[in-house]
Amino acid sequence: MRMRPHEKLDVWKLSVEMVVNVYEITKIYPSEERFGLTSQTRRAAVSIPANIAEGAARQHDKEFLQFPSVAQGSASELETELLIAHRLGYLEESAHRKIYDEVNTIAPLIIGLTNHVKSRMR
Repeated sequence: MRMRPHEKLDVWKLSVEMVVNVYEITKIYPSEERFGLTSQTRRAAVSIPANIAEGAARQHDKEFLQFPSVAQGSASELETELLIAHRLGYLEESAHRKIYDEVNTIAPLIIGLTNHVKSRMR
């Protein structure tokens, strides 16, 4: 089976693992948050690798560039939602720190990917 372009990217691999971790930690959120903070947090997390994959599948670099930007925005959104969950007492400090650190490992990689693609366009 042929490997898709995004499957070769470390940023995609790390962000998929982060999504799994986000799903794990949000299992403990209160049930009344199922359609609120839980759903929003999970969607922001999933958006990161999904946008990287979608961009990598594009035929032209110019098309590709919009997708890492969306992924970066989702990373910022995820950080905000995790902070809110932590402040509301839904998320312990250690769990918050773990995912926060993962997001802050991924975000610079997204920037690096964007810069790499831009350099190919010159």
